[in-house]
Amino acid sequence: MSGLRVQQLTVGPLEENCWLLSDPESQQAVLVDPGDEAETLLAAVAATGCRLAGVWLTHCHFDHVGGLAGVVRANPVPIWMHPADQFFYEHAAENAGRWGIQIENPPPAQHQLAEGNTLTLGAYSFAVWHVPGHAPGHVAFIGHELCISGDVLFAGSIGRTDLPLCDPPAMHQSLMRLATLPEGTRVLPGHGVMTTIGRELASNPFLRGAARPIGA
Repeated sequence: MSGLRVQQLTVGPLEENCWLLSDPESQQAVLVDPGDEAETLLAAVAATGCRLAGVWLTHCHFDHVGGLAGVVRANPVPIWMHPADQFFYEHAAENAGRWGIQIENPPPAQHQLAEGNTLTLGAYSFAVWHVPGHAPGHVAFIGHELCISGDVLFAGSIGRTDLPLCDPPAMHQSLMRLATLPEGTRVLPGHGVMTTIGRELASNPFLRGAARPIGA
């Protein structure tokens, strides 16, 4: 039994997608954006038969880190995040409270992400692309015909650009960069269903140039 496995775990009141990547060969797994329901996420990891080796964060809005404290308390692993999102990370519980949502603030992250980094899971490597706009420290993980896009690119839409610290012109540039990926690249978004770059180039107005992020 071999090959990278990808599982979509939709959690929390904002229906955020946590992506579970697992490699049976190395028996390692990572969680990308554990947004809520830590017990659900840990059970999914256990079901793979792999050991959780780390947590990768596309960005640090509260709905993407709300389950992080529970995950690492039960299974201490390194956390990777971009330092430009430190404000959101430190104030995650406070920001969630403004939406009437209760979460536990995440513990300190051990590793900083930057453009050009490479993260590994067993024999699989993922390039880190800094794609700001929705959040200043937003990154995407690119590799093996996958783009874990967080809240930059969705099926038929994009992430919001009217929230604090959003940057609509930067969002536009990030979208244009993602549009250069091969059309067969599968997009694993932070909300909604999986799609492909080719499908979004054909139908998403934000990638076709017919629309721009608010303020761009």
